Amino acid sequence: MSEAPALKELFNAARFQHIAHELAALHPGFDAARFLELSLAEMEELSLMQRLRRMTESLHATLPADYRKTVAILRQLAPRINRGFVTLVLPDYTALYGLDDFQASMDALKFFTPFGSSEFAIREFLRRDLSRTLAVMETWSRDPDEAVRRLASEGSRPRLPWSFRIEALVADPTPVVVILENLKADPSLYVRKSVANHLNDITKDHPDWVLDRLEKWPLNNPHTAWIVKHALRTLIKKGNQRALAIIGAGEEPEVLIHGFKVKPREIRLGDRITLSFCLESTSQKPQRLVVDYVVHYVKKSGITSGKVFKLKEFTLGAGESLSIARSQSIRDFTTRLHHPGRHEVDVVINGKSVARDFFQLG
Repeated sequence: MSEAPALKELFNAARFQHIAHELAALHPGFDAARFLELSLAEMEELSLMQRLRRMTESLHATLPADYRKTVAILRQLAPRINRGFVTLVLPDYTALYGLDDFQASMDALKFFTPFGSSEFAIREFLRRDLSRTLAVMETWSRDPDEAVRRLASEGSRPRLPWSFRIEALVADPTPVVVILENLKADPSLYVRKSVANHLNDITKDHPDWVLDRLEKWPLNNPHTAWIVKHALRTLIKKGNQRALAIIGAGEEPEVLIHGFKVKPREIRLGDRITLSFCLESTSQKPQRLVVDYVVHYVKKSGITSGKVFKLKEFTLGAGESLSIARSQSIRDFTTRLHHPGRHEVDVVINGKSVARDFFQLG
């Protein structure tokens, strides 16, 4: 089986040639040969993001010096780019060369975002002038286009992956309240995922700030309820009782656990474990239960570190029983290496550890 091409091959020679061809058709003065000469020099050594930036810089070197004229050409280019991720070069150009033309750049980022996303580029403007940029993004949060509404939330996340932190918003998320409130019942799943991720970011620094607000949101709206559940996922994994209460699982579980076992008892790296048990309600009323399990991984030093895995979230009727099982491979990842030793496994219900077993990794 052949290996999948590296991500950086999104910006391969053929891609640069395609962009050169399209620009030559759009702008008769475009020097395609010069663009390719600049773009392809020692390209093999460049990473994905370095290749993206190489394209941005090559555009700047070969398109008009007048920023607004170049942006007008790039607007025409946007629908001609034949791969979504490659369109990130357009907002990248805006962020790199348009910081001194605020209004033209805001208009450009709004235009470009449906073709890919302007979420990374807008952060350069937030870093330079937070209040002015957020004021524009608030208007975007009320835009008819879901891609523009999502940009209002995604671009202002304090801890957006693949980007730098917006330190002012890490310290105090209050300036984004209006944007999040505008989007709290958005009909678009694309937007709701962003709002949930944005709020989950904030829980890492200001959990009570988030909880104070979400406790007031109308959970009878299914769109809002979806956002709240996913926004609180990190706090729920930690067993935060306020977060569990918001989703209706804040009460002490009235259950019995029967036959909790982790099998096989002894394994080698690459084997699978299976955990299973029967859950019996001892309550006289239905219970909302969030059931997770925690594997306490042995580290190189011999100490353990717990990782929470989701199992099931459901309502268990009075006196009802439910059998639960889950299989998991124990193998190394770039983010987690395994070490020999006794690995404890807990069943956690509504934030409370209710049963424990173990497996031995040899």
